[in-house]
Amino acid sequence: MEKIVSFTIDHERLKRGIFVSRRDVTPAGDTITTFDIRMTEPNREEALTPRALHAMEHLAATYLRNHPQWGGRIVYWGPMGCCTGNYLLVQGDLTSADILPLVRETMEFVAGYEGDIPGATPRDCGNWSFMDADDARRAARRYADEILSNPATDNLVYPS
Repeated sequence: MEKIVSFTIDHERLKRGIFVSRRDVTPAGDTITTFDIRMTEPNREEALTPRALHAMEHLAATYLRNHPQWGGRIVYWGPMGCCTGNYLLVQGDLTSADILPLVRETMEFVAGYEGDIPGATPRDCGNWSFMDADDARRAARRYADEILSNPATDNLVYPS
C-alpha cells in the first residue's frame, strides 16, 4: 500500500509551526486547505497529553467557529493521533502565512481561557471529564510565545 503524503514528511527534521499539509478540491470546486498545527517537535519533545489536546479541541474549535471573519470557512479543528499538534481545515486555497494571525489569536484565547470549557458536560461530550485545561493553556502559551510570535521559514514550510 502506498504511503499517504503526511507520512512522507521527514519528522526527524520537522519543527514546530504551521504547515500546509494538503489541499483538496471538493466536487463543487471549493478548495479545502489542511494545516498541520505542530505544537511539539516529533520524537524529540514530549508529546501533548490527550487530556490537554481534548480541552484544546473544545476551546479552539469553539473559538474558530465563532470567529467573525473566519468562522464560516472553518471546516474542522482536531488533535493528531500522535499528540504532537492539531489539524485545522479551512475553506480556501491558503498558505501558512495567511492563517498565522488566526492561529495566534486562537492560541491566545486558549492560553488565557478561564471558566468552564464549552461542551464539557455529559450531555454534550462523549468523554467530557477527560480534559486538562491547565495543560492546554500551558501548551498554547508556549506555542504562542516561542513559535507564533516570530516564526521562521522552517516554522511555516515543511522540510524538503
